[in-house]
Amino acid sequence: MALQLCSSSSSLLSLCSLQLLRLSPIASPSDQFLKPTIMPQGILKKKKQKHSLLFCRSSNDESNEDYYLDAPVSVGDGFSFSGGKYSDEPSPADEWFEQGKIVKAHPVGGTGDKAKDPIFGLAMGGGSQTSSDLFRWFCVDSGSADNHPIVLIHGFPSQAYSYRKVLPILSKKYHAIAFDWLGFGFSDKPQPRYGFDYTLDEYTSSMESIIDETTKGKATLVVQGYFSPVVVKYASSRQEKITDLILLNPPLTAKHANLPSTLSIFSNFLLGEIFSQDPLRASDKALTSCGPYVIKEDVAMVYRRPYLTSGSAGFALNAISRAMKKELKPYIEEMRRILMDENWQVKTTIIWGERDRWLSYNGVQEFCIESKHRLIRLPMVISYNGLATLRPKLQYGLAN
Repeated sequence: MALQLCSSSSSLLSLCSLQLLRLSPIASPSDQFLKPTIMPQGILKKKKQKHSLLFCRSSNDESNEDYYLDAPVSVGDGFSFSGGKYSDEPSPADEWFEQGKIVKAHPVGGTGDKAKDPIFGLAMGGGSQTSSDLFRWFCVDSGSADNHPIVLIHGFPSQAYSYRKVLPILSKKYHAIAFDWLGFGFSDKPQPRYGFDYTLDEYTSSMESIIDETTKGKATLVVQGYFSPVVVKYASSRQEKITDLILLNPPLTAKHANLPSTLSIFSNFLLGEIFSQDPLRASDKALTSCGPYVIKEDVAMVYRRPYLTSGSAGFALNAISRAMKKELKPYIEEMRRILMDENWQVKTTIIWGERDRWLSYNGVQEFCIESKHRLIRLPMVISYNGLATLRPKLQYGLAN
């Protein structure tokens, strides 16, 4: 997703003028510590008698009223960590959820024990537990089910929400479907060793289950980024079920096998667990580092939402990063072999946004020429953030 957070309300820590009562360091989104300052005596007296909590003043609040960081409801330009919402009013995340449905697919493995967090071994809450039989996937579909299905598959670390602008356009002629992978968005986020370990083989197997549940007959698959090797491996054994395959900035070269530092950091022992529980690191920073485009705060909050509502999203991010770091290279090599095999019969198009900071264009054209797959270059585009800029090319790729 081509994101660069640019908003007057990006976060409580980044946009409030903090005034500290104590000398405790506070981590900012830029990973620097804020220096303690002295508060006006009047404010000190007023607050000191009531609480010893850290509080701040909104930069947009002309009344200069202070409020507490752990307030149950958001005030000013901050946000409440309770529920991962700005307020009790409907949010873009709520509206997006209302558009979708939960589809049960792929059997839950393991012993059925209650999941525990990987750091302290404490039992996690009900929101972090999976169902006992089949995993729950969040899916959004648009258009008549009688039309040819197009399945839109998001990349790592995105969500189906990235296709929100594409779905209604494709629905005019197709049955457009988007789902959240396990571990992302509103889908189940099982803890590793409790039914799903986030290996790429497991993702390949689970994909067959969700495709069977959401489509009938042959389908077109559109996939973005680091999940492309998973989809290609699935497609290699199901060619009879696929009419077209469209790959958006897939990792194709040896250099692409190295995760960017903003993602690989989550694979580190202990430090990865700590960083994955920081919504600004796990969501905002991970997404804004891949491209030069901007995102509105209300949109960023949708991607941030899973990390604000449950620790399971962060633990899933750790597991996926470790699996990608270990398995991405052999998966890319296998994907190259599949796409260059003379037995590969699926019509394949590669659309490449050249402003991708994670996946270099070097070597992509040579691969497409050698494998005889069509390449569509977009010099000013990155294949993230709703694919808004890719819509004309995506439609062209489907129609030709």
